[in-house]
Amino acid sequence: MTTKLLANPGNLAQTLPPSSKSNYGPLPLPSKFFNSQSQSPPQILCSCNRFLRPLRASPVHDDDKPPPLSLSPSPPSSSSSTTTTTTMTTNDDDDESILKQQQEEEAREAISEILQEFGASKEDSVDIALRSPKYLAMLIDSVRDLDDISLWNPWTRKKKKEQSIGIGCQQQQQQQQQQLRPEENEEEEQDPHPLPPPPVSLKEKVYYMAKEKGDKGMLPFLESLGLTLPSATLLARYLSAHTLPHLIHKVKYVKAMFFSNSDDEVCIGKKAREMMMNLSIPIDEDVQQTLSFFEKIEARRGGLDMLGSGDASFRYLIESFPRILLLSLESHMKPMVKFLEDIGVPRGCTRNILILFPPIIFYNIENDIKLRIQAFEKVSAGNKDFGRLLLKYPWILSTGIQENYKEIISFFVMEKVPKVCVDLAIKSWPLLLGCSIRKLKMMVGQFGELGIRNKKLCQVIATSPQLLLRKPQEFLQVVVFLRDLGLDEEAIGGVLGRCPQIFASSMDKTLKKKLDFLTTIGVSKGHLCRVIRKYPELFVCDVERTLVPRLKYLMKTGLSNRDIAFMVNGFSPLLGYSIEQVLRPKLEFLVNTMGKPLKDVVDYPRYFSYSLERKIKPRYWVLKGRNVECSLKDMLGKNDEEFAADYMGFGRMLVDTTDVREKCHLKDG
Repeated sequence: MTTKLLANPGNLAQTLPPSSKSNYGPLPLPSKFFNSQSQSPPQILCSCNRFLRPLRASPVHDDDKPPPLSLSPSPPSSSSSTTTTTTMTTNDDDDESILKQQQEEEAREAISEILQEFGASKEDSVDIALRSPKYLAMLIDSVRDLDDISLWNPWTRKKKKEQSIGIGCQQQQQQQQQQLRPEENEEEEQDPHPLPPPPVSLKEKVYYMAKEKGDKGMLPFLESLGLTLPSATLLARYLSAHTLPHLIHKVKYVKAMFFSNSDDEVCIGKKAREMMMNLSIPIDEDVQQTLSFFEKIEARRGGLDMLGSGDASFRYLIESFPRILLLSLESHMKPMVKFLEDIGVPRGCTRNILILFPPIIFYNIENDIKLRIQAFEKVSAGNKDFGRLLLKYPWILSTGIQENYKEIISFFVMEKVPKVCVDLAIKSWPLLLGCSIRKLKMMVGQFGELGIRNKKLCQVIATSPQLLLRKPQEFLQVVVFLRDLGLDEEAIGGVLGRCPQIFASSMDKTLKKKLDFLTTIGVSKGHLCRVIRKYPELFVCDVERTLVPRLKYLMKTGLSNRDIAFMVNGFSPLLGYSIEQVLRPKLEFLVNTMGKPLKDVVDYPRYFSYSLERKIKPRYWVLKGRNVECSLKDMLGKNDEEFAADYMGFGRMLVDTTDVREKCHLKDG
């Protein structure tokens, strides 16, 4: 008799032929499968059709002649093995993922239920549960910790007992019932075969754990706002006196107050960046906190352009100014909004002030804001004007800015610039309030080198106060640019006094672009100096919206590019005139009424500088009545005395204005 051993009993059903599986007797197993304390070999469960029956290992005789069994089944090919392993791993991962999702869903349901118990609406509770993943993970981890040490059943029974016992009358009633039924209690206590406690579901475990945390739903709600769990935990301690519904209502109001109507998110971010760039003074605590808030937003994707977005910024607003949630809606926040509207801030624009300077929400209206407004009474004509000033520069109420304002006034008084002029400059460009005296001295010194002092300085800062905020090197770049065009220091000073906006313009986007345009239309390099000196305002005219349309109109009337270049060389302001108010009516009168050719205006482009009603028409009708023909220059270039002496025989011009108007109307008709 020969004994054959099966290497893998688990493969028995796969190895035996279907027709002979039931013919095999018990098969012996190697000794390592035997229990050292047992005298009989272990049993193996073998699957036959739908039934499981035990097989005991025993020897197999040669007479039975079973089909040969392989002790080591041939290994599958490497490719099939890899595929099988990958498939099993993928299936395991999918199962784990599905199980994890189910557990998280149960946990979310538990959080939603407990939030509703604390007063949140069903809609809010579901939203909070979905938006608080860290809180959910913390509860699940706590549940697993108790699972690992098998403490759930005793712990939950204790909690259930505590909840069911209650206090007061419930305790007394239970004691009375126990006294009335002592025998039943003894029987229950002496039950020799107590039933095992029912298993606790994950949802119940999470519910109990959330109850045990004692945060009254504050933690998941604060996390749903975007706060980190540590920040939410810290803030929840200060909000312990609030109920969850009250806090939810307050948060909705604060969001609407800071971020409603956020169509100009990019504009708010641009304004914040501008205020930061033009701040060069020591700052107080309120401005410092505001800058820290801006820096948090700047570090996010989108930067400060996302400042006006509630979804992106609200979390950082609460982290930077957590005391906002401690303020009363009725006694503080709502009166603040009403006050801002009362001093001239347009409805819907209060959020611009609040988001650019959040500490203002903590100010006392009577003791802080109204007192600080009084310092700017002469800058603004009244409260309504101050509201617009506050909208331009919300930091104006900070203590640091208020102190710097006094220093600015003192500095310009020393420079013999009247306070009225300084206040006018601040009103139009309040960013000056954040400029240090050291920087102002540098710029005023640059102006002085070009001859701009005293009254001229007053004119410059009143018309272009933003020029004081330029960097000295940027100002010198414009000076060098004009010098390269052929202007001397005196001429450059004249340009600065007449059109200071040029020195606040960008070299590449404005000045060089205008210079290229003049060159393109045919203004020679030799004439550029004269053109700029006579009419520097060309450098502040928009090329696409102003200069090009006027050029096209003149060409449409029949003037050539060469004619226009000749006219600009002789009369620089030509392209500075409006089409509808100047060019069209004067050209139509020249051609249709006076009957003169366009060539006359090419020879004398200064024709466009004279008033049509006060000079061109009256003199034309005088010459027309006397049948006098003359050039445009002779007709308009003389003063009244010269014109009267040459064409009327009087020492001064005597014209019946009423008669002229009547003739003009008749002729035009």
